[in-house]
Amino acid sequence: MAVIDVPGFVADLKSHAVEHGFHVHDERHFVETYSLRQTWEVDLHPEEACGGPLDLHLALEVDPRVLLSFEDLVLELDDGDDPPDLHRVPLHFNWGLPPLPSAPDLLVLATELAGVGGPALPLEVSAIDSYESVTDAAERTVGIVARIEVSLAKLYSGEPEMCDTLDRCADVSTYLLERAPSWLERT
Repeated sequence: MAVIDVPGFVADLKSHAVEHGFHVHDERHFVETYSLRQTWEVDLHPEEACGGPLDLHLALEVDPRVLLSFEDLVLELDDGDDPPDLHRVPLHFNWGLPPLPSAPDLLVLATELAGVGGPALPLEVSAIDSYESVTDAAERTVGIVARIEVSLAKLYSGEPEMCDTLDRCADVSTYLLERAPSWLERT
């Protein structure tokens, strides 16, 4: 029997996201057959963005070697001892917007989002320019990604501390939603 209930954590994370103003639309669970690496993906968006233009995609990746190593450590502990905080799994947050005809300056966007996410939720801002044909103007798609590590020791003890992270995700989403109309205008 596993000492960490990862599917239960994902279910709790979805419920917790709803409490922080998100709508959950889809969930997927993938298992790689060779390595048994697992990924849980959740598609959601802020309540005020039901019709678009913003989506948020969460992905929790679990390497079975990390999970098994943590389980071995827990089984060696004396009763009542807490495991050391040595094992972590990555949780990715990806915000998606449609192509933006009046895309923002990436340096300004990255700087402003750094203030919104703070050190607890470091954000990476990138863009891809696509050309349908050489005579067409570029269509810019902006990508915003955050990556945190979830402590297995805190999951084991039942205190994964996701409130601050979800609050910051809601703040980032609100920031993007407030500015999206001007970015989506054709000039």
